[in-house]
Amino acid sequence: MSKGNTAAPAAPTLSDWIDPFEQALRTGVHQFVQELLEAEVSDALGRLRYARSPGAKGHRNGHRKREIVSTMGRMTVDVPRARVSTADGVLHEFKSAVLPRYRRLTTAALALIASAYLAGVNTRRVRRALGALFGGAVSKDTVSRAWHKVQTDFATWNQRSLRDEPIVRLILDGTAVKVRLDRKAHSLSILVVLGVRADGQKVLLALRAMGGESEAAWRAILDDLVARGLRTPALLISDGGKGLEAALAALWPTIPVQRCTVHKHRNLLAHAPKKLHDELSADYTDMIYAKSVAEVKAKRNAFLRKWRLKCRAVADSLEEAGDQLFTFLRFPDSQWKSIRTTNAIERLHEEFRRRIKTQCVLPCAETACMLFWALLASGQITLRKVDGWQTLSEQPTQLDLAA
Repeated sequence: MSKGNTAAPAAPTLSDWIDPFEQALRTGVHQFVQELLEAEVSDALGRLRYARSPGAKGHRNGHRKREIVSTMGRMTVDVPRARVSTADGVLHEFKSAVLPRYRRLTTAALALIASAYLAGVNTRRVRRALGALFGGAVSKDTVSRAWHKVQTDFATWNQRSLRDEPIVRLILDGTAVKVRLDRKAHSLSILVVLGVRADGQKVLLALRAMGGESEAAWRAILDDLVARGLRTPALLISDGGKGLEAALAALWPTIPVQRCTVHKHRNLLAHAPKKLHDELSADYTDMIYAKSVAEVKAKRNAFLRKWRLKCRAVADSLEEAGDQLFTFLRFPDSQWKSIRTTNAIERLHEEFRRRIKTQCVLPCAETACMLFWALLASGQITLRKVDGWQTLSEQPTQLDLAA
């Protein structure tokens, strides 16, 4: 046989991926939905199809075809039509509760599309990725409708009452993102407020895109929380920003505040030459993570004595934070890990930045907040209880680091 007659191997096609079990499962689902719709109409009319009954409440009126897209794929069902009489004998068109009017995508299918978009897949790639499952039923408009539902849910969440939220602790921090304003990229701050309930469960309370982290910006978001019924918390954990500190002091001057020890560590490193960073980090970590109140006090005094001589700016920066850097010592040691830092929000920031790294600039400030919220609402990020939640009901003690 000559080379010219050698047949090339057939290119693989999507038909090679067809699973008979999957097809049988979809057929079974289709039949089940069809039977469910027929049973619903029979129940509304008080009689089976083709049956006669003196107590019938109306009559059937044929069928109409409806295309439905679910996580099981695309299917076409024959929706029964009927005229049903009310108690006063007036006939009206039957409305299915199983398959409401104008419903083309199931809620689960919408959630799947939104989740793919939230995972960093753009509109075109969402259509390609889900095209085989949905049989080409996912258009740009379909993805837009899914995203519109996210917008609606976010607006509802942003206005919900907080009166029934048993919040005992607030964690506050901000992050910067690039958004497009007037066709140019600008940096905006997303201010995040995380709450801790009495049972230790963390919950996202508020998100707001602002021009910066000024006192006015933080006060706007805090005043909104109070207006929606937020209870006065027993502890505030902040990143140490001047604007946030001023806003908290003005609103809740008597509530204990914990300065994030991670943020302060960064501040200290910024005041020291790079060759001293390792030594400074070791001393700082040894102090912050000491096992007892007395040990923390002793190591703090030793740290100040050493670094006043070695690098005065480092000692001054530590003293600037005052006792707020050690507020965690007033609580049971089982809670120290969860109180020392704003790491609970930092993790959200990391996941958010990972999500938007494929988009150098977000289209608007509202989109940035919705993406942040939707990562939690969609379950792509979960919040667990804080460490030491079993002792949250215990009252803080007094602290005197000079003693």
